[in-house]
Amino acid sequence: MNESPKPDLTALPRSLGVFGGVLLTLSCVTPASSLFIVVPPLLQSQGSGAVLTLLIAAALSLGVGFCYAELGTLVPSAGGEYSIVGQLLGRLAGWLVFVISVVSLLVIPPIIALGAAGYLSSVVSLDPAVAGALVMALAVAVGVLDIKSNALITGIFLGIEVLAAAVVSVLGFLHVRQPVSTLLHAVVPDGQGGTSPFTTGLLISGLAVALFTYNGFGTAVYLSEDLRDPRRTVARTVLWSLLAGVVLITVPVAAICLGVDSADQLAAGDLVAVVDSWAGSTVGTFVSLCIAAAILNAVIVMVLQNGRVLYASARDRTWPDPVNRVLGSLHPRWGSPWAATLAIGVPGVVLALAVPIDALLGFTGVVVAVIYLLLGCAALAARRARHRATPAWRMPLWPVVPLVTIGVLAYSLTQQSLRDLLITGAVLLVGIAYWFGYLRPRSATHWVLTLPADLAAAPAAAPAGGAAPAAGTAPAPGTAPATLPENV
Repeated sequence: MNESPKPDLTALPRSLGVFGGVLLTLSCVTPASSLFIVVPPLLQSQGSGAVLTLLIAAALSLGVGFCYAELGTLVPSAGGEYSIVGQLLGRLAGWLVFVISVVSLLVIPPIIALGAAGYLSSVVSLDPAVAGALVMALAVAVGVLDIKSNALITGIFLGIEVLAAAVVSVLGFLHVRQPVSTLLHAVVPDGQGGTSPFTTGLLISGLAVALFTYNGFGTAVYLSEDLRDPRRTVARTVLWSLLAGVVLITVPVAAICLGVDSADQLAAGDLVAVVDSWAGSTVGTFVSLCIAAAILNAVIVMVLQNGRVLYASARDRTWPDPVNRVLGSLHPRWGSPWAATLAIGVPGVVLALAVPIDALLGFTGVVVAVIYLLLGCAALAARRARHRATPAWRMPLWPVVPLVTIGVLAYSLTQQSLRDLLITGAVLLVGIAYWFGYLRPRSATHWVLTLPADLAAAPAAAPAGGAAPAAGTAPAPGTAPATLPENV
């Protein structure tokens, strides 16, 4: 008896609704750890002007969120940005997005994890590298579980960090010592009683880090193969997650700027000490433990997200075939991309232990800005004839939103550190070498961007005589993911 061919890869189970997607996505935005790890350097360099920088970054992020919402429903792939850009701007552009993304995916979770030790110090003394490695290891162990278990776990942790952000906000507004005008007419403290003006150039130079503060709302796109009816739910998940993240980060920052005794406290960058000054060390310890939980939560979701990106790259045949088979396998019980999760998570444990990667925070800000800029370019191409009929959420004010997004981000990149730009350039050069040395000679079989079979275009009606459907239509259920039409 003839057996139907077994697919090389099976599909991720669709078990998430919008609420579960928002819990996971907002956990990746990680409001509390962004507030206490990413925001302090911004406060040190910009003083109370950080609030204005964050608000402008929020407006810019909304434009990016519109791009994510439209593009994520147009190309709902676990590959996220690389799959979107590859389909709309060409395979090489998609490959370069994947390259800088995968490097940042390796670096960002350990950077966040390294912050855990400082917030656990009131209870237990740990070397930051050891604490970071333990957080990474625990996140990897949780990340290989099924998506529903992850949504439950991260939802609990998210509740804890929302509580921490609320406590900081309430305390700050109850201890207002600075006039509200300091948020609009900001000065930059030097830590020794002196100040300097908050200039437009300073604001623009901080935009990359401010964008990184809200970064994570695009996780909804990575989860599109776990979401039910992604053509509808991805957009809602993106926009609700972004809105919640902006409120949970910006409101406490404003409260801190108004509640400090002097601007020099912002220059010190020790926000737990600020909380201690408001409510004593017990509340400070509670907030510190909440932040440690938020860090673990963020790293869990990042590992979960990053594993799906690597899984999608294997499905798209990015690597030699034996590697693709391993990275593209799903756990028989949990339905999770366990091998890909381990492959991108375990190196993070090593990086946390052995490499001073916290110095790469500026590089990650540049990577985020570059990816957002390319998404803006993809959004301009999203309504060409080929894509016009595809069911997708459509953003308002197109093409103004992507054009403004592109312009602001391009200018912001010119204001970034030369070192961070050079690191990004070096990563891209390595990616180009792999493209021309390995992928391009195998273009017929490798880096073939795909969607799951249930999201491919509906099959065309068979012509008279029983001929097969036209190329590019969806395969029968149970077959391998469908390759998207390639004229890019």
